[in-house]
Amino acid sequence: MKKFDCVELQHKGGQRVAEQLKAMTVEQQAEYWKQRTEQLRERQRRLQAGDSPRAESHDGQRAD
Repeated sequence: MKKFDCVELQHKGGQRVAEQLKAMTVEQQAEYWKQRTEQLRERQRRLQAGDSPRAESHDGQRAD
């Protein structure tokens, strides 16, 4: 029995983002992606510095 479905996970993530973006203007969407990109870069910097990836929630914010 398959317990983890990567494709399903990706689809759910895409649906979540689409739901967040659907009421935004083009300018708001651009700002959303700018912020998410910066959050990703910051997460990558922390991981390269040796921080635990578990210290973050799904929205990209530190959990501590």
